[in-house]
Amino acid sequence: MKVLLAAVNAKYIHSNLAVYDLKAYVKNLPVSVEIAEYTINQQLEEILRDIYEKRTDIVGFSCYIWNISYVRTLIRELHKLSPDTRIWLGGPEASYDAKRLMSELPAVELIMLGEGEETFAKLLKKCLTGDKNLSDISGICYRQKEELLLENPPGSYLDMDKIPFVYEDIEKFKNKILYYETSRGCPFRCSYCLSSIDKRVRLRSLSVVFPELQFFLDHRVAQVKFVDRTFNCNHEHAYAIWKYLYEHDNGITNFHFEVAADLLCDEDMVLFSKMRKGLIQLEIGVQSTNPDTIAQIHRKMDLEKVVKYVACVKKMGNIHQHLDLIAGLPCEGFERFGQSFNDVYKMRPDQLQLGFLKVLKGSYLEEHKEEYQLITISDPPYEVLSTKWLSYEERSQLKDVEEMVEVYYNSGRFDTSLQYLIPFFESPFLFYLDLSVYYRRQGWMGLKHTRLFRYDALRKYVKSTGRMDEVSLLRLDEYLIHDLYLTENCKKRPEWAWNENNARKMLKKIRDPKWRREYMEPEESAAIEKILQNRTDLHMEQYCNTREGRYLLYDYHNRDVLTNRADIFEFQQRNVIA
Repeated sequence: MKVLLAAVNAKYIHSNLAVYDLKAYVKNLPVSVEIAEYTINQQLEEILRDIYEKRTDIVGFSCYIWNISYVRTLIRELHKLSPDTRIWLGGPEASYDAKRLMSELPAVELIMLGEGEETFAKLLKKCLTGDKNLSDISGICYRQKEELLLENPPGSYLDMDKIPFVYEDIEKFKNKILYYETSRGCPFRCSYCLSSIDKRVRLRSLSVVFPELQFFLDHRVAQVKFVDRTFNCNHEHAYAIWKYLYEHDNGITNFHFEVAADLLCDEDMVLFSKMRKGLIQLEIGVQSTNPDTIAQIHRKMDLEKVVKYVACVKKMGNIHQHLDLIAGLPCEGFERFGQSFNDVYKMRPDQLQLGFLKVLKGSYLEEHKEEYQLITISDPPYEVLSTKWLSYEERSQLKDVEEMVEVYYNSGRFDTSLQYLIPFFESPFLFYLDLSVYYRRQGWMGLKHTRLFRYDALRKYVKSTGRMDEVSLLRLDEYLIHDLYLTENCKKRPEWAWNENNARKMLKKIRDPKWRREYMEPEESAAIEKILQNRTDLHMEQYCNTREGRYLLYDYHNRDVLTNRADIFEFQQRNVIA
């Protein structure tokens, strides 16, 4: 018997941990199980042809909000070509309201609900013995006599230590992000999240976890993303893992964690402060700073602690922090969301993810759509269009703000410019809102632009506001050039950037190996810029002075591991030009 487990991922770099878990869990059964990973960006017929040509008895699809529409079409077309192929589904987008999904897709034989490892094993054993009685298998929805749909109640939770480790053949995952879990379930009851349904948090034993972490470290993989919903919900467990990673750091691998910042503590901060820059990164779901909203979504959060520990980590400068906000939550209108935005922006995360509420099937919010007047897109990902508190027009404006935040803040390409610029506006939120209005008025929104265009556009926008005098605008130009050179080894300077012959002569001289051996590492890739002599603000004071002939050299062979910005070397003109 041949089984194909098909995963249609959002991007090539992603891998689907679920299908690998299923295959590894049944490795002792006399069944040939193959995994095929695709992406939603591939031509559907290419995937259809590949699945068809594998000629398997059973095809199982892993279903999520990002691929379910694609998978639906695949199923319909596959059944036309191969009507005898049995089609099974699993994953969160198939698990809830399974009967309705099966009624819409007559080709689907059954759906595995919730955790699938043990269910998958029992189903395959039935297939091997020819037993068609499925009434004793927990957690499935299936057809009986083609017309009748039956749904068996869920079974007991799987012991986390029984979940197999799937990465022994590490070469299969070359150039992929590796996903790893040490817990299932979540202690929180967030009304928008399906993880709240699994209320019991189960942990993988540290005696099992440590050797698996060491495997990643020994193979020097680039990044491992923990899929634990709230990694630090058990402090002892989380701290032990962080401590192990610190003590066994290979100098290369990065580990990503989703954490609750208010569950961090001073002991964690002491350990974090010792870590190599880039060893770990943290994703923190703030979602809202409105107490009424937090209460409505059944979430508990100590905002003061969030602010405290985000600031502590920020000060260390060795850990990337990604903070999330969700627009469209109950009790949060346009202006109040702007306050949440400002509150999180003030924390200065490395990335500020402005997401939009997705009303998932099976969630509390889906059950209360009418009460909250939630209007959503009918098809996955079921994103909110308007709410009782947020109109469609306002939601659309927030979409534009999201675009500007991605381009100018999350890109990390305008850091010093934004620090200088934002104080000229009433608030960060109003700055990005006004910038987005300008973009849309110019017809620039939603189009692909070059990186240099983004610098030009920001400069034109600021000039159009009349908020800066001529001196301030000249200083902004300096910041923009500085930001440009920090991230880009530009061959072409913007038209508005000043040129100086001395800088060109110096760059040529600096590339002389003799000079470089004396002053810095002998690397070829560099750019040079003169420092303003009258700069007095704080954002770049480490590079500022009143002496003449001071310059910055941007070294692109030595980039910051967190920000990817060039290393900076400061020198005087007399060191280069006689």
